[in-house]
Amino acid sequence: MKSIKKGITSVIVLIVLFAAIVLFFSSLVVTYEDEYTLIKRFGKIEKVVNEPGLSFKTPFIDNVEKLPKHLLFYDMPQSDVITMDKKTMVADSYVLWRIKEPVSFSQTLNSSISLAEDRINTTVYNALKNVISSNMQNQVISGRDGELSQAIMENIGDTMEHYGIDLITVDTKHLDLPDNNKNAVYERMMSERAEIAATYTAEGESEAQMIRNQTDKEVAISISNAEKEAAKIIAEGEAEYMRILSEAYSNPERSEFYTFIRSLDAARASLRGEGNTLILSADSPIAQIFYNIE
Repeated sequence: MKSIKKGITSVIVLIVLFAAIVLFFSSLVVTYEDEYTLIKRFGKIEKVVNEPGLSFKTPFIDNVEKLPKHLLFYDMPQSDVITMDKKTMVADSYVLWRIKEPVSFSQTLNSSISLAEDRINTTVYNALKNVISSNMQNQVISGRDGELSQAIMENIGDTMEHYGIDLITVDTKHLDLPDNNKNAVYERMMSERAEIAATYTAEGESEAQMIRNQTDKEVAISISNAEKEAAKIIAEGEAEYMRILSEAYSNPERSEFYTFIRSLDAARASLRGEGNTLILSADSPIAQIFYNIE
């Protein structure tokens, strides 16, 4: 009988020990580094754990909800937007966001990521539509270096803070014309660029012609001045030559010598080449030279 009681006591102890272990592990909550842990009791948030480690809850009464703490990516569906000049464009955007206030996120969006993405999609699309509709098409295209994203973020403002969401950035992966408008726009753009190129070419040719005319004028002036200076030098040289010659002929002794030299030069010029014969008359100055040789 004692052995039976002892066996029953052991079973009860084991059951109690097992229940205690179950209760202990049921009360443990593990929180990882990239998540929030919300401990709820009858739908009300009792505690938010945002540091990694172990925490406790009341077994079978409290329940646990996990929310991501890391950066989240939402790829928005493509949508049509209209610019200020009534041009339709196709925008393909994405959003980087995270949960900043887990309590607000849980209370307003029921801790649903899909509901949060729906709300983000609506808010960002409205901001994108407002920004693009207030700009001309060329401004929208040129603003893809960051200005468009900044304008969208400013338009959104603190709208998403009510949901405990922090929008990090909104950017466009693709912003283009609808397929049925591309060819017409490309042709118009090519025509405009051709007109601009023709204008630049005409201006360049006009400028080049002006430079050529100025250069030709400067060259003509330089040549004219050079010819004038050359004529002046030649005239001065000839005048000097005539002065020297006049002085030489004014002296009888020098006159005879110069006459002799000039006659020899004339004879030498006549006898250049082969088979030439110099025929002189008796009264020729050269013949007189040879007649007067003693």
